[in-house]
Amino acid sequence: TMRTVLNSNSKVTVLRSDLHAVIDQGFLDVPGNLFQEKFRNREELQNDIELKCLNDLMSLLAPSTDIRVLLNCVSSNLQAFVIQPSRSKEEFRKLASDFQLRWNFLLSAVSKAMTLNYADSFG
Repeated sequence: TMRTVLNSNSKVTVLRSDLHAVIDQGFLDVPGNLFQEKFRNREELQNDIELKCLNDLMSLLAPSTDIRVLLNCVSSNLQAFVIQPSRSKEEFRKLASDFQLRWNFLLSAVSKAMTLNYADSFG
């Protein structure tokens, strides 16, 4: 389980290292190397909120991190980039569904890259 991983110093260290390697070495099947870019303005950030969420989660990933801290991180980003900007139910539905599709695509790409390149630590 995730708690087991978070309670193991060596597993968290290897997971963090492998996640950074997958991103830094360009193994992700996503357009361009979006992780290397600086977010220059709010519109650009809005287009890449799923990348910001993943980077935020990775920055919090440490041995003995309480899983609630990770969940609060995702919740805060959703509040800031999906819920607050929505001026209507329709806009909320669109922002939420767009985020969900992009987040699922990103996580699938991360899982694929980790499985292919770092099966020993991820598998």
